Amino acid sequence: MKKSTLLLFVACVFIIQCEKEPGSSAPTFVITFTKEMSEQAEDGRLLLMLANNNRSEPRFQVTGSLETQLVFGVDVEGVKPGDRMIVDNSAFGFPKRSFADVPPGDYYVQALLNRYETFHLKTGQEVKLPPDKGEGQQWASKPGNFYSKPVKISFDPGSNATHEVTMDQKVASLPEPADTRYVKHIRIESKLLSEFWGRPMYLGAHVLVPEGFDEHPEAKYPVMIFHGHFPSDFGGFSETPPDPKMDTTDYSDRFGIYGYNKLQQQEAYNFYKQWTGKDFPRFLIIEIQHANPYYDDSYAVNSANVGPYGDAIMKELLPEIEKKFRGIGEGWSRFTYGGSTGGWEALAVQLFYPDEFNGCFAACPDPIDFRAYSLVNIYKDKNAYWYESPFRKMARPAQRNWLGQLHITMEESNHLELVLGTKSRSGGQWDIWEAVFSPQGDDGYPKRIFDKMTGDIDSTVARYWKENYDLRYILERDWKTLGPKVAGKLHIYCGDMDNYYLNNAVYLMEDFLKKTSNPFYNGEVDYGDRAEHCWNGDHLNPNYISRLRYNTMYLPKILKRISESAPKGADLKSWRY
Repeated sequence: MKKSTLLLFVACVFIIQCEKEPGSSAPTFVITFTKEMSEQAEDGRLLLMLANNNRSEPRFQVTGSLETQLVFGVDVEGVKPGDRMIVDNSAFGFPKRSFADVPPGDYYVQALLNRYETFHLKTGQEVKLPPDKGEGQQWASKPGNFYSKPVKISFDPGSNATHEVTMDQKVASLPEPADTRYVKHIRIESKLLSEFWGRPMYLGAHVLVPEGFDEHPEAKYPVMIFHGHFPSDFGGFSETPPDPKMDTTDYSDRFGIYGYNKLQQQEAYNFYKQWTGKDFPRFLIIEIQHANPYYDDSYAVNSANVGPYGDAIMKELLPEIEKKFRGIGEGWSRFTYGGSTGGWEALAVQLFYPDEFNGCFAACPDPIDFRAYSLVNIYKDKNAYWYESPFRKMARPAQRNWLGQLHITMEESNHLELVLGTKSRSGGQWDIWEAVFSPQGDDGYPKRIFDKMTGDIDSTVARYWKENYDLRYILERDWKTLGPKVAGKLHIYCGDMDNYYLNNAVYLMEDFLKKTSNPFYNGEVDYGDRAEHCWNGDHLNPNYISRLRYNTMYLPKILKRISESAPKGADLKSWRY
């Protein structure tokens, strides 16, 4: 090398080093996966987790709670076995935004790849998303995802250390639930969804059949659809009681009681005894499996991004269930209920398919009026994360307890999702609302209702939400034609200290319903005093009990509705043996 060239090289290195700010050094993680994981190129979201304890694997300690551990995420495309994937100070993190903000110390490090697959949509776009693998869109436990074993390291945010992490583990596949005497399972390929997603797509359901189902082949049954989050199997039903010696030292932070696992098993057995009792009415209860590439369920409506799940459930899955399990198959004999996501779904399907259901019982529903999208009015507010003020900066809360104590802010909650996945791919709550309610963007992914980093609201997207999914607005807009179809069918319940401020939207819905005429809505809106999420109308029992009794608590009102509204000649006897 010539002397002049060497001097120039040394000068350049000196300049680069001098341009670094003091303390700008940061560790780098080099992550690979072995050929035993896959010999193909992979796309996905690469997550790096740091935990200051080993109570469980770091991947299971990433939450929105105060106890959450650290997670950083980057998108990767076309990576092959042995390729070096870099996670450094540029990676976005939660609850610390970058490595530079992480306190020095010993941590357990773990990497995980949430694997994406390519979908060629009916609309012509190509998107990369994590298909559900039977786990209900849980990235930490999704079958097929790669991960590393936790390793303890010393972390110094000011060092230039390089840490190598190898993903040589794969989440195992899950067994299919087995049929029993009472619990049956059904799975169909949906033509509507397959056309939308450009590949075979399936819908499933767990069906609880009544006592005497086989002994009464002439009987046809009313149908109850219990909407809610992804069910791995039919929950809350057990033919055996809990072991009297079962350990009861387990503690529920949510409810503040010990022995909740045993209590749940006892309630499941109590329901079995009721279900098989001599005088209990006979009907079918359905829990739908409609996990999709965005979330653990579809919200049971047609969507520009998630697909025509509403029609697929109503026109493909439900007729197949009623045919196979002898449902009556008429609107007067169908009812729907659920809480939280299930509460929104119950109300939505009653409004979008008003003739197909004879009543809905919506407990603690997700926002049913977007003037109260949690604590955001998406039509008037400019920012979802911060209250407007000329001089102050006050964060908008996202979650509280029954005393009003704040757990997490809107910004924090959404930034956690942004770490877990870009383009509404986190599998989180805010992202699925966006996926269901938003128009499709030019890139094939949902248009943002607000900027995920800053919180700035897009008023154009808000208008689309209003016209298509704001349930209170739709009811008010279409009351002349919709009112006669849903009068007497709407029952809404919410605690007035709902953890996610969902009661605020219920208040707005109630304000409208109380003013209805021609016809009057003739339904019910009720509140639980100081009750948290997800109060469902029971004033006699604590929430930790009533949440386990959805399948029986509305039954008296359902039977009364059937007796008052069933058409002449309807089958009111074959199922009352």
